[in-house]
Amino acid sequence: MLRSSETGSAGRRRSFAFFPLPLSNGLAAAGDAGPEGSTAKLKKQRPISCFSSSSIAIFDEEGSGLNDQTRSPSPRLRPGKLTKGARPSSIFGSLRLASEDALLRPVASKDSWADEGKGASVPAPGKVVLQHGEVQTTGGMFRKRKEYLVLTDKQLLRFKSQSRAAEAFPCIPASFGRSNTMGSNVRHSFVSVSSTQDINSIHSLSSADSSSGTPLHQVIATYKVEDGRPYFSIEVSYMDNETNHSSSMILQLGDPREAESWLTSIRGTSQTARLVEPIMFSQSSIEYAARRLEQERDYDPAHFQIFKVVRRASAKAQGRSGSADDLAKMNSSVCYLVIGVHKIHLIPAPKGTSRSSTTSLTDLPSQSSYGIVTLTSINFNAIDDALELTFRAPLRQASILHLASVSASEIALCIREAAGYLRPEWLNQSFSLKCPPNLILPTPPAPTSEEDNKCFDRTLTAYCAAYDVDTSNICYTVSYDAEDAPLFALLPPANPRRLNYSVLELLALLRALRYNESFSSISFRGINLEVLHSLRDFYGTDHVAGTTRSGLGVDIKGQGQKSLLIQELRALAVKSGKLRRMDFSGCIRRKPHDDDSGVKDPGCEIVEALFPLCRKQLTNLDWIVLSGIELGETDLDYLVDAAVEKASNFRALEVSRCGLTDRSLQLILNAMLSQENTLESIDISGNLARLSPLSFQGQIGHFGFIRKLNLSRVHRTSGPEPLVAPETMLSWRLTELDLSETPVNEQTVDAVSAYLASSMSDSLHDLWLNQCGLTGRDVAVFLHSMTRTPGVARKLHLHISENRLEKDHSLLVKAVAQNLTPSHMTMKMVDYQKEEHFRELIKALGENKTLRYLDISKASLPYDASDETCEALKLMFAHNDTLEELDISGEHAHLEVAKFGIGLNHALMGLTKNKALKVLRIEYQKLGLQGANTLSSVLEQNRSLTEVYCEHNDINLQGLTALVDGLVKNQTVLYLPSMDLERTEALQRVEREAQSTRAETNSSTHKSSVRRSLAAVKTGGHQHRHAVSEYTDQDVQAAVRVMNEKWDRQIRRLQNFLVRNYCMASGRPLLPDEDGEDSRPETAVPTLGLIETVSAMSEVSSLSEEMSAKFGLLIEGDHGSEGGRNGLSSSEGSLHVQGSD
Repeated sequence: MLRSSETGSAGRRRSFAFFPLPLSNGLAAAGDAGPEGSTAKLKKQRPISCFSSSSIAIFDEEGSGLNDQTRSPSPRLRPGKLTKGARPSSIFGSLRLASEDALLRPVASKDSWADEGKGASVPAPGKVVLQHGEVQTTGGMFRKRKEYLVLTDKQLLRFKSQSRAAEAFPCIPASFGRSNTMGSNVRHSFVSVSSTQDINSIHSLSSADSSSGTPLHQVIATYKVEDGRPYFSIEVSYMDNETNHSSSMILQLGDPREAESWLTSIRGTSQTARLVEPIMFSQSSIEYAARRLEQERDYDPAHFQIFKVVRRASAKAQGRSGSADDLAKMNSSVCYLVIGVHKIHLIPAPKGTSRSSTTSLTDLPSQSSYGIVTLTSINFNAIDDALELTFRAPLRQASILHLASVSASEIALCIREAAGYLRPEWLNQSFSLKCPPNLILPTPPAPTSEEDNKCFDRTLTAYCAAYDVDTSNICYTVSYDAEDAPLFALLPPANPRRLNYSVLELLALLRALRYNESFSSISFRGINLEVLHSLRDFYGTDHVAGTTRSGLGVDIKGQGQKSLLIQELRALAVKSGKLRRMDFSGCIRRKPHDDDSGVKDPGCEIVEALFPLCRKQLTNLDWIVLSGIELGETDLDYLVDAAVEKASNFRALEVSRCGLTDRSLQLILNAMLSQENTLESIDISGNLARLSPLSFQGQIGHFGFIRKLNLSRVHRTSGPEPLVAPETMLSWRLTELDLSETPVNEQTVDAVSAYLASSMSDSLHDLWLNQCGLTGRDVAVFLHSMTRTPGVARKLHLHISENRLEKDHSLLVKAVAQNLTPSHMTMKMVDYQKEEHFRELIKALGENKTLRYLDISKASLPYDASDETCEALKLMFAHNDTLEELDISGEHAHLEVAKFGIGLNHALMGLTKNKALKVLRIEYQKLGLQGANTLSSVLEQNRSLTEVYCEHNDINLQGLTALVDGLVKNQTVLYLPSMDLERTEALQRVEREAQSTRAETNSSTHKSSVRRSLAAVKTGGHQHRHAVSEYTDQDVQAAVRVMNEKWDRQIRRLQNFLVRNYCMASGRPLLPDEDGEDSRPETAVPTLGLIETVSAMSEVSSLSEEMSAKFGLLIEGDHGSEGGRNGLSSSEGSLHVQGSD
C-alpha cells in the first residue's frame, strides 16, 4: 500500500524557512494527466530505495512507464537538440528549465496540480521529479562510474544510467544522444558518495538494476564544502531514524550556478518533506542522551533540548585532502547536540540496537561539552545549513565547532534562550549572533524568576560549571543593614586547606556579578586578588566591556591589553548602575618597586581600573576603599588625576595603611579639595606621614560634609595645638570619630568635649578613644559633656580601652554612678594596680541605670578577685536591671593571663535573680566543672538570658552534660556553644593519660620481675594477673570512640533544646520529643573511668578466651550488636559445655 502524504497540520514542528522554496524542475511533466475520467491501474513493485517503500515508482499493468498519450506535450520537458551548432555549455544545461526564472517558482501543491486543467491527476508521493541529471560517481581511487541523480519530492535517487531512471520516471527522457566532441567550455558535474558510518549498507552500485535513494525527511544537513578546490562541493548528510545509521553524499560541481541550484533544491525539498515527516527521536535515544548529561551533572528535564547535527571538518582539515577521493575520508560525523542546563554537549549518536537491548555508555566514544556562558559567537546563514559555534574559556584559545543542521536557526534560538536563562540580568549577552538579515528573531522574554538577588546564584553556578570549578567552595554573605545596602561580601574559601581563591573561581564570581544590580556595595575585604594582578589573556578580548550599561563607549586607551584584574573590575563598575561602593581592604599585598630607572611599577591596578572611570563619569561608583594596599607612584598618578576632576564626585577617601609619606599624603589631600561638596568620609590612619596640625587645619576645613573621620594611629608634629580645631569640628555632623592610638593632648580633649556638648554631635553614634593616654578625669569630662539629660542614656558607643583610667579613677566612678554614661561603653584591657579601684567600679555599675551594653573584658587585677570583689559582682548581677549585654571574659595568652579566679563561681549565682541581662560573655575564665555546674544552676532559674558564650573555660564532657541538663527547664536560651575546642582537648587528654599510665606501668615492671618469678615458683608455675592495669592501644581507641559518641549525644540534646526554645520564641509549633530522653538529666563518666571501663571489658574478653580454651566453654549472645563490635558492653548469654564429661 502506498504511504499517503496527506497529514494534518497539528503536531508539525515549526521551522524558520528563511531559504527559498524548492525548485519546480519537471513538475509539469510529472503532473500532466490523461483524459478526463480515465484512471491508471497501479500495482506495487520492488522499492528502488533501501530506506523505505514510500519511494517506489508507479507503473502500469505491463510494467512499463505511463503511456505516451498521458505525457504532456509541454516543451519544457523536451530536451534541447544536441547539435554542433547549438550545444549547451553544460551537460546539465538540457536538464534545467528553459528559463532561469523558473528556478524561483515554488513546488506545486496537490491543489495547484488539480487546478492546471480539467481532468488533471495528482502525482503520487515520490513521483514528482524536481531535478535530474547525469553524474559521475567516484567509488574508489581508480573506479569511477557515471550515474544519474534524480531529486523527487520524497527522495534523492541514484541510478546506474539515464535509461534506468527513465524506466522509473517516464517524465525523464530515455537518452540525450551522443556528441563527438567536447568543447573546452563544457561544465562538468560529479557526485562522490561516501558514508560516515555504514555506507556499505546501501545497495551495491555495481548492480545493473539497482538504485540507491535517500529519504529527504531523514536529511540532517545540506551544506557547502569549502575545500579550496576549483570545483564546488555540496555534502548531504542523513540518518535513519530507526537504525541510527548515518551516511553522506558529496556532490562535486564545476558550475557555481548548478551547485547553487542543487543546494537550493535539496534544502527546500527536504524542508517540505520534514513538514510532513518531522525529525523524530526514539525514546531510547532521548534516554541515552539524558544519561550522558547526568554523568556531567547537567541534566534537567525542564532544560533539555536535543538536535541532530553534523560535525563538519574545519576548512584547514578539508584543505589538506590530497585528491577528490579524499573527500570521502574527511572527518565529518553525525552526532547529537544537546543543550543542558549549563553546557552544550556533542554526543556521538548511539549504535543501532534491537529494542530489547540497551546501549552501553562505556562502549561509546567520549563526548565534548562546552559551557554556555563561554559562547562567543553563533554564525549561520540562509545559503546552506552550516552552523558555527565559538567557545572560549579564560586564558585559552577559542574552540570553533563547525556544525551543520537543518535546525540551525532553532539551535541558535535555543542557545540564546538558555544563555538568557543563566544570565537574566545581562542586557547584552557576551556572544555575537550572525544570522540572515531577513530572519526576525523573537525578543527574549523578561526574567520572571523569584530567586533571591536577581538569580545571582544561578549565574554563578553556570560560570563555575563552565570553568570546571567547585561552586561550594565560594562563600559569600549579603547584608541588608549596612550602609549602601544590600552589601555583597566575599568570604574566604570554604575549603580550610585553601587560603585563597583560584583564578577561575575569581573570574567566575566577577563575571557573575556583572549586570547584577541587586547589590549597592561589594566587599572583597581580606580576599587575595593578586592572582589576577599582571595576568593577561592573550587569546581574545570578548570578555572586555566596551560599553557601559547604558551603551556609552568605554574609551580608555589600551584597554584590551590590560591585566584581567583591571578588565574585570572595569566591567563590574560600568555594567551596574546601582553599584556605589567597593571595598578592597587588604586585597593586594604586594609592595610596589619604584626606582629611578624610569620604569614605573604597575601598582595595585585597582586604582588604574576604577579611578579613570570615575573621572570620565562612566560609572556611579563613588566610594572606593583602598585600606591596607600599599600605593605606588602609578597609583598616585591615577588617583590624583581623578581627584582633581570635580565631576568624579567622590564620597570617600579611605587610604588607611597605604604606606603614604608626607609628600604623597599632602598630594592626595590637596587634590581632594575639588571634592569638598561631596566628600563624606576621610580615613588616613596608619600611614607613615606626620601631620602638622596647622597645615592639616587648612586642608580638612574645606570639607563641610564630613560624616566619618578616622585619624587613628596618626603621627603628628609636636606642639600645643589640637589635632582638629573645635571650630572645624563644630561645622560637621559626624556619625563616627576615631582617634585611637593617636596621642591626645589637653587641647584635643577640650576640642572633643566642646563638640560632644554641641548639638552638632547629636548624630554621633561611635567614638573611639582607645589607647590615647586618657585618664579617669578625661573620660569623666567626656561623660559630662555628652549627657543631655541626667538619667537618660544617650545612644552612643564610647570606646575607652587600654587607657590610664586608674589615674583620677574616682571621677570616672562618680560619673558612672550618676548615670552619665551612654548606652554602650567598652573599656577592655584596663590594668588595675589596686583591686579596690575595680571593686568601686563594680559597685557603681550596680547603681547605674543608663548602660545597656558593657564590655570590661580582659581586666587585669593584681591577683585573683577577693571575696569582697566577688560579692560586689554578685550584687551587681542581681540588682542591675538595665544592663542587657555584658562581657566579663578573661584573657589567656602566653605572656599575660587575666581572670577573676574561683570566686567568680560564687558571683555568677547573682544571675539567678537578674531579669534584664540577655547576652553573657564569660570566656577564658577557667570555670571548669564547678563553673559549668554553677552556670547550669543559673540556667535553670534565669528567665532572661538568650545567649551564653562560655567557651575556652576547660569545660569537659561532664561540664557540657551539666550545661545541657540546665536547659531542660530553661525556655529562653537560644545559643549555647557546643564546646568544639574543649572536645578536641578532651580527646587529646585521654591519649595523654593513657600514655602516662602506660609509662608508669612499664617502669614498675622491671622492679617486680624477681618478685613475680618467686611467686610463680611457689604457685607451681601459675601466674596471677598483674594488679596494675596496662592500657592497650585498642583500649585507648575504644575510649576515644566512647567519648565521641557521648559528646555527640550531648550535642544532639543541646540542638534539640535550642530548636525547642527558638520555636517557642517565634511562635512556631514544637517538634515532638518521641521518647523524652532529652528531658531526662544525664551524667558523664570521667576520662580515666572510660579507660578503666574499656580495660575491664578487655579483661572479660580475655578471661572468656582462657575459659573456652581450658574448659571448652563458649559465651553465646548477640555478638553482632554495636556494643559487641566496639568492645564496650558484653552480651547477655549462657554458658554451654562443649567438651566431653
